[in-house]
Amino acid sequence: MDVELSIEDARALAERVLIAQGQRADYASLIADHLIDCELRGLDYGGLPRLVSIVERLERTGPPPGPVEIVHETPVSAKIKGKDNLGYVVAYKATEIAIAKAKNMGLAAVVGDDTWYTGMLSYFAEMMAAEGLVSMIASNASPWVAPEGAVDGRFGTNPICYGFPSLGDPIIWDIGTSNIMHAEVLLAKRLGKPLDPGKAWDASGKPTTDPDAALAGAFTAWGGHKGSGLAHVVQLLGAMAGSPVMPPDLAKFGFVVIAMKPDLFNPEADFRAAVSEYADAVRTARPVSGGPQPRMPFDRSAALRRERKAADVIRTPRLAYDRLLAMGGS
Repeated sequence: MDVELSIEDARALAERVLIAQGQRADYASLIADHLIDCELRGLDYGGLPRLVSIVERLERTGPPPGPVEIVHETPVSAKIKGKDNLGYVVAYKATEIAIAKAKNMGLAAVVGDDTWYTGMLSYFAEMMAAEGLVSMIASNASPWVAPEGAVDGRFGTNPICYGFPSLGDPIIWDIGTSNIMHAEVLLAKRLGKPLDPGKAWDASGKPTTDPDAALAGAFTAWGGHKGSGLAHVVQLLGAMAGSPVMPPDLAKFGFVVIAMKPDLFNPEADFRAAVSEYADAVRTARPVSGGPQPRMPFDRSAALRRERKAADVIRTPRLAYDRLLAMGGS
């Protein structure tokens, strides 16, 4: 059974829980906004249920020792030390810096390390697109995922994201390079549900649909050898940011944010128009027989968010809601 909350009530619950766990009020607000945006965009496993996992991790390690800090900076770059703050906060701060530098210099690269759970990279790409910037973001993680042809974890779920401003909604392509995300497995475990076949290996290297066995083993890579190769790239980009090449469990992740102004090459208005023209051409392409009309990346998310905002209802599993109340949300 699900619990229904208004958007504001869900956000307030998240903030109360985070503050009860020692988070600064401003950081709690950033994290809550990210979680609620996941809910609004249909990534329910990344919303309030993810907060349960965040709190469980904080209960094991305690709150971060201090705020995010810039440890190196040039006119076009910066390195941020996360100080074990949640990646939602660290990447948000990195994105703010990347936006300011790119708008001033035309392009920027910002890296961050010593963080965990970076969430939806599209959240940050949307921030940059709103400022007229093209972006690329990549974040590595603990080695939960086996490369193609292997059964042992060697890289993370490793999302990679590209964003482009247009005349309307941005075009944002944001994927994890594993067949299932860590949060999805944890939610399936909490709800007592099996995973779909082909998503994971157990510790002995056999296929499994048991979430506990998957967490003890490894997830499978998305896209065969091509997706596996992309995941290697993300893992090494994170290492360039300063993370260990294979970060420990839920700690010391690294990520890279790159932002650039389209008018480095052509007028921004012309580029936005070209992006919109291309998107419209894709959306009006003939669908396969009996199939839905083609859409562009981010179309579904943007439409669902508008729909859920209008309805002002967020539904979350009763189990997650009760756990959050017990974690300080009451």
